[in-house]
This record gives sequence, structure tokens and C-alpha cells, in this order.
Amino acid sequence: MLNPRLASRYAKSLFEIAVENNKLEEVKTEVEFILGIIKTSPEFKSLLLSPIIKPDKKQAIFREIGKDRFDPIIAGFIRLLIAKGRESVLPEILGTFKDIYNELKGIHKVKFVTAQPISDELRSSLLEKFRLDADIEHIELATEVRKEIIGGFILEYDNKLVDASIQRELRAIKRQFQSNEYMYRIR
Repeated sequence: MLNPRLASRYAKSLFEIAVENNKLEEVKTEVEFILGIIKTSPEFKSLLLSPIIKPDKKQAIFREIGKDRFDPIIAGFIRLLIAKGRESVLPEILGTFKDIYNELKGIHKVKFVTAQPISDELRSSLLEKFRLDADIEHIELATEVRKEIIGGFILEYDNKLVDASIQRELRAIKRQFQSNEYMYRIR
């Protein structure tokens, strides 16, 4: 994160304005939309970070993206960020906004990483298992595919990590061989 305190301050302000105007759900939807663009478009993220691209050009791009879509709250917020030269912190601000929203609504983030994409059936059973085992009602499940884990899965939730990947097992075996645990037992 570039500047967590700055991101937190702006995110809280956006959140409070959305609540005051009774538009929290609309703003949250638009925050997710913008985060989706940032996540899927490296060019867009580069645009935000670029000091070379002039603020008026960035404003025009955001106007085009949000044309007939953005609520005046989010449109004004983005204009303010660009005017103050803070658009590079937008991903962190919006991520912090989502964290505040999730905390208020009791939504728990769960990240499930596999080597291959998971089916909708497995996704549903994972959600159900979490609801029952962890007694968590509202879950935001994010899935990620990382081929380097080879197999198994990595699960992250509530600041906990369960690494049941083949990659972790292979690293553990490698450490055992490097520390000569097997050679010691043979002698």
C-alpha cells in the first residue's frame, strides 16, 4: 500500500458521504466496478500512477468511463482526488472503502487459491462449508488461479492462512533434505 493513513482517511470520508446521502449501496457498487477495471486492466492502473499524464486527461478518461453510470458522489470524489494529485492512491482508497463496508455489514473475505479454476458446484460447497463450520453468514469468496502451487489449495480468511498446496509440501521436503534429516536417520 502506498500510504495506508491517507487511503484510510479518504475511504472513511467517501463512506461517510455515501451514508449521509443514503447511497451506500450505489457507491459500493461503483467502487467494485472501478476496482474491477483496475484489477483487469494494467493500462488503467498505469494511467492512475503516471505523473506524465495530465490531470485534465485523467478527468476526461474517468468522465468517459463513468458516463451515465457514476453517481455524483463517486464522480465528485474522483474529480477531487485527481485535482489534489491523489489518484495514484485510488486502488488503496477503494479497497479500504470495501473493507469498511464489509466490516459494517459483517461480510468476511475468503480467498481460495487453486492451480486450476474451480467449478460453480465446488464454489457453492465451499461457501456452505464456511457458513456451517466457521459460523459465518456473509462471505465474499474470491478465487484465484496460480499454476505454481501445482495442486491442492491455499485458503485465506480472517487473517488466517491454510496452505495445503503441493508447492508448500515440496518446499518442506526440500528443507528436510537440506537439513539432512533423512541422512541422520540412515546412520
